[in-house]
Amino acid sequence: MAEQYIKRSLETVLKQAVREFPAVVLTGPRQSGKTTILKRLFGSRYKYISLEPPDIRAAATADPRGFLSLYHPPVIFDEVQYVPELLPYIKERIDEQRSKHGQYLLTGSQNLLLIERITESLAGRVAMLRLLPLSNREIMGNSSLPLPWEKRNKAPARLRVSYSDLWRSFLRGGYPELIANPDKNSSLWYMSYIQTYLERDVRSIRQIGDLISFQNFIRTLASRIGQLLNLSEISRDLGVAVNTTKSWLSVLEASYQIIILRPYFANIGKRMVKTPKIYFSDIGTLCYLTGIKDPEHAAAGPMAGHIFENAVLLEILKTITHRGTDPQLYFWRTSYGAEVDLVIDTGKQLIPIEVKLSSTPRPAMAEAIKTFQQISGTKASQGYVIHPGDIRLPLAPGVTALPFAEL
Repeated sequence: MAEQYIKRSLETVLKQAVREFPAVVLTGPRQSGKTTILKRLFGSRYKYISLEPPDIRAAATADPRGFLSLYHPPVIFDEVQYVPELLPYIKERIDEQRSKHGQYLLTGSQNLLLIERITESLAGRVAMLRLLPLSNREIMGNSSLPLPWEKRNKAPARLRVSYSDLWRSFLRGGYPELIANPDKNSSLWYMSYIQTYLERDVRSIRQIGDLISFQNFIRTLASRIGQLLNLSEISRDLGVAVNTTKSWLSVLEASYQIIILRPYFANIGKRMVKTPKIYFSDIGTLCYLTGIKDPEHAAAGPMAGHIFENAVLLEILKTITHRGTDPQLYFWRTSYGAEVDLVIDTGKQLIPIEVKLSSTPRPAMAEAIKTFQQISGTKASQGYVIHPGDIRLPLAPGVTALPFAEL
């Protein structure tokens, strides 16, 4: 029986990119659905070649021009990071027919050198898109729903999700294989995923001698999501050099396993040097790494607030990313302790968002947003307090409590 296909909100942008660019590169973590969406949308017209098998990789590396002669466009080259040497020759082929769009569709699950090579080789000839694991709105079939602060033609329907179902969905995560196969054991799947990731991606990005220490590093990061990142402290706890943990962090970011959230400052230079926070790109992965196996433990345990905060960030990040846009997301923190969990910079306005674990919104929850609005002046817009319950409620002028389900 064919596996259920879940419609992705990136489909519209992907089709448009194929109509407008000679090449399209689709990046994202392993198992996020890159190959599936390309085959679904273009499989009837495009040849499909995976560059992962060693013999295919060797042939493409040894004779790039000969290899490309075997596979004329339109063609999908999957996992192109294995043969980045192909990219200059793909550019050569594209330049022979520059006006012809949709010639090459490329996928990659590593960002470190791939983006660099693509920028060098295919500048002006390629659209870069990113596919993350499924968002909640994609799972629920509401992928076209505007975000709460965007213009809506009509008021959205009140979406209700039970508290236990919400936490159960967090444990399940957003990888399409787990969502399409609800009977599959998620703990076994994540165990396999982490091992595969360590063996395939990590070693191909960077030579890491001690995989056990690296796995301990990932678990340590998972236990500290939503907190200011202190690599010196983590290095000391693990008994490794700070430069090693910096290198490991870049590997996790390059393979789309983590999201680095920086503090918001009007001065852009300051954002890059100040201490960031770390989140994971999939809630199920996060729960697995922290040893959480049931919804009750997730909802009532010490990690609950951080898990929920990670889930809110991901829902917004995925929604914006799957429109083909690079989301500008930050947190805000003052020297005297005022903090807003998430600030969305739309270019025209700043949208402050607080995340609260309580399903009973109260006016006191709006205080940090009100402080941010006062300091930011006219650039700050309506703020939101996101909670796991089902109540939509005004908490203060310019601040509304909103259920997670309405994101």
